[in-house]
Amino acid sequence: MMRNPNAFLFLSECILVIISLPVLTSPLTPSNLSAAPDFPSASKRPFVLDIHQFGAKGDGLSDDTQVLGEVWKLACSSARQSTILLPAGNKYLVGPVDFAGPCRNKVTILICGTLVAPDNPDIWKGFNRRRWLYFYGIKHLTVEGGGIINGMGAQWWAQSCKRNSTKRCRPAPTAITFHKCNNLKISNLQMVNSQQMHMAFTSCFHVKATHLNVVAPDTSPNTDGIHISSSSGIEIRKSLIKTGDDCISMVGNSSRIRIRDVICGPGHGISVGSLGKSNSSDQIHDVLVEAIFLLHTQNGLRIKTWQGGSGFASKIIFKNVRMENVSHPIIVDQYYCDSSLPCLNQTRAVRVGNISFIDIRGTSASEEAVRFACSDTFSCEYIYMEDVHLVSQATEDTRSFCWNAHGSISGLIYPPPCLACNDGVIMQNVASAAIETM
Repeated sequence: MMRNPNAFLFLSECILVIISLPVLTSPLTPSNLSAAPDFPSASKRPFVLDIHQFGAKGDGLSDDTQVLGEVWKLACSSARQSTILLPAGNKYLVGPVDFAGPCRNKVTILICGTLVAPDNPDIWKGFNRRRWLYFYGIKHLTVEGGGIINGMGAQWWAQSCKRNSTKRCRPAPTAITFHKCNNLKISNLQMVNSQQMHMAFTSCFHVKATHLNVVAPDTSPNTDGIHISSSSGIEIRKSLIKTGDDCISMVGNSSRIRIRDVICGPGHGISVGSLGKSNSSDQIHDVLVEAIFLLHTQNGLRIKTWQGGSGFASKIIFKNVRMENVSHPIIVDQYYCDSSLPCLNQTRAVRVGNISFIDIRGTSASEEAVRFACSDTFSCEYIYMEDVHLVSQATEDTRSFCWNAHGSISGLIYPPPCLACNDGVIMQNVASAAIETM
């Protein structure tokens, strides 16, 4: 039987990091951390805080929540760089827990084992139902190690109103949330079966997320892979995302986002939005999505806005994307309505413009491969299409739909374009120059 090469790489990372760090021969407490033995270049080398030294069981049955919280406080309050180690071969049962900053120095959390959530939603009584692992107000945090974060979401999904319309819609936890975290690095993690979203960046600045493996059943409701909100300077690379909702979603007041080398599917594709819900104002701009493979997704590349909102979505480039059996490959939908009640027609709208689709190729599971459904009040302006080729997964032809959409084309376009003409090439060049300086 062939081994999983990724598992070997993850384990090697843990081993290499542990070998390179000082070894603590006795348990540490807040009172003796500053008096710990000196090591060569100790001020620059982090201590490893193995949570087993503080009483963690790692048997998957004992509750290790309090221990993990106490070790975090110790590491965060240390004047020296610290690494919190969750060793391989262990399963840590952890309930909802907050990791608060600011910290005095850099902290790394090395997850080599498995973090597992309680499978019973009742555990969240008295806690915020939107959170499981919640990091906030931290600078220079690194989370890595090749381990697994398991949200145990099955019972949450069973209670979802998306699965059963007779049930009341209630929030469910995001597995891991980073709020107001700056200069953040996330790498080499496996995230499975989150209660709802798997990973969220909210009000964050300068984030690098690489080599992530995010997996949940395609029937799991609202299990977005990575969600970005009110954040800037976000980079997501070399990751595999297979969930029941958007692989990556980007919402209001976010900018300077780069997404590269991502395999997505099954799921709902890569989405900008939704924007403008409940007559809100949202802005998103300077987004580059490139080198993407979408496989058996419900949507491909999507921008979705509610009627009645305000703000804009602008300077967004989708480039070098391959698709296989994608139901709705390209969508701009300004009539988005994810509600049990009909959405009223409204004149206000989030403005959508300066959007580029370059080198987009693959197969569509539906006849309508391209859809630009733009606001009656504010047309979509400066949509640019270059070398787009989307053929049917079956035998019939594909087609485009346009409503109040303006733009320009270059190269070969299939299905035949339906954009009303405007001078989109100039705007496209401006957008490209702005994105490349990110």
